[in-house]
Amino acid sequence: MVFKKKIFRLLFLMGICIFFLCFIRHANAVDTDNDGIDDADEILLAEKYAPIFYFEKEEEVYPVSIEYHLSNSNLNKSVEGKDILITSSPSIEQLSLYTNPEENYYLDNRKGTINDTRIIDDYRAQMDSLGYTVYCHVTPKNENGEDFTVIQYWMFYAFNKGTLNIHEGDWEMVQVVLDSSDTPIKAMYSQHVSGQKAAWSEVEKDGNHMKVYVARGSHANYFRHYQGKLGLASDIVGKNGKKLNPEDYEIIVLGEIGSANHNSEQNWIDFAGRWGDFGGAQDELRGKRGPYGPAYRQEGEMWNTPLLWGNELPSLNNLVLKLEWFFYYFVTIFLILSVLSLAIILFFIYRRYKEKGLGPRLFALLYIDGINMKSIGNLLCIIGIFVAIASLFFPWYTVFGDIQTGSYKTPGMVKLISIDGMEGIKVNLLEKNSGLVQLGSFPLPFSLLIGIGILFFILGTIGIEKSSKAGRKYISRGIKFLIPVILIILVIVLMINIAFNFYKASDIPQDMEEIVKKISSSPITGEKTLILPEYGIIHLQWGFGTGAILLLLAGILLLIAGVMEFMARETFWED
Repeated sequence: MVFKKKIFRLLFLMGICIFFLCFIRHANAVDTDNDGIDDADEILLAEKYAPIFYFEKEEEVYPVSIEYHLSNSNLNKSVEGKDILITSSPSIEQLSLYTNPEENYYLDNRKGTINDTRIIDDYRAQMDSLGYTVYCHVTPKNENGEDFTVIQYWMFYAFNKGTLNIHEGDWEMVQVVLDSSDTPIKAMYSQHVSGQKAAWSEVEKDGNHMKVYVARGSHANYFRHYQGKLGLASDIVGKNGKKLNPEDYEIIVLGEIGSANHNSEQNWIDFAGRWGDFGGAQDELRGKRGPYGPAYRQEGEMWNTPLLWGNELPSLNNLVLKLEWFFYYFVTIFLILSVLSLAIILFFIYRRYKEKGLGPRLFALLYIDGINMKSIGNLLCIIGIFVAIASLFFPWYTVFGDIQTGSYKTPGMVKLISIDGMEGIKVNLLEKNSGLVQLGSFPLPFSLLIGIGILFFILGTIGIEKSSKAGRKYISRGIKFLIPVILIILVIVLMINIAFNFYKASDIPQDMEEIVKKISSSPITGEKTLILPEYGIIHLQWGFGTGAILLLLAGILLLIAGVMEFMARETFWED
């Protein structure tokens, strides 16, 4: 009985202690940004879910404090295309005075421009002393009557050197969403003008720390190290470079916008200008203008309504992930399969040699001895091979455009898109002196694939003694020559669906959507004049080029050659 009383008293004292601790904690709670979450809790959440960043081996810039950019920049204003200097030494306090995005204020880095590497060079010279900084914005949100907590991690990079756009300064973000019981349920990563979302169970992580794979130059964020190849930007991603663990960078927890909702050293949050050179009207269209800060990116949607922004993003797709994995490791897969194929071919050649010999002319397609089906079939096969090789040096598909007015005005008809066997897919950014820019989404040139295929095909005809067997090989190779042409048609037809798979509909420029729809509706060939808001009057011509026609002809020649050899049913030589 005495023992029970002691236990009761002990529990009673513990209860009183817990009550006073909670009372003291509540009394000392501080909520500087007035968002309903104590500052101490925001710090704990920021540290608990801090990401692990993986960079590609050739990345040149990393997340840095905004003070680096600010100390090197002029504060300017663009007025009717003219740059007006406000101050060459802007302060954080001064930035907070400019809260209207329409007034065109911007921070122009004096160290260089988008046409050189001086900003990157300056950053790298100071990189070790600058360290790494990640900003965190913790905010409570309610959606459809349910309470959530959104933890955003914002990264500022001194320079963006992407495949399709280059600009000073770069703001990127990843976020974690917690439910009402503070359990993580999903994550969203920014990627260019859009992004991607995934359930928390689908996110690669170490404990609570999600893994973020950062694309080289563009700093788009991906859930897997092998992503990025299938997007229009053709990002290069990997985990073969620098790795930043949470302990490697400083986390600065941000308040909310408005002077009463954050510490004075965070007044830059209210700055509604650009974090990079403003440039001309064409620079906005071509992705060369500096980005808005976190509170104003995408018209403030990412900051003010992060759940709405994130929920509209495309989801991580397992089928697409498998395709991206295949493309990422394609070179390795291709080399392995090529070596195995060569070994198999050599094995069969050796077995033929041991069993029957290889014949007096070695290659089956060299048995030409008069005007007969066997000889004509082989002659057509040889011609088809040379035609296929010639096809690699001509365009397979082209889109021409003549833009008659506006920022994108062209000097007559120019190539907008080109697909060929040597350089893959190239697009014209319509910039002065830029010409066509290669999209590196396919890791090997088509010419190498077709060239090795032709080599293996020729080797495979060594020692064949019957025309019917040679005919089957000719038909098989003819079909393979037709595949690229068929794939181009499918890509053009499905182009608009592919674009919508990777980007929100609102992120695809209306003019580009109209052009793509028009080409997709008649993929083989077409011509049309369109009147579009951004481009103005544009005359389009598109269709298959000489290369595709030659490849198609090569496929047909080998199919005919194969049928003739099969029908001839002759023996090339007797063992």
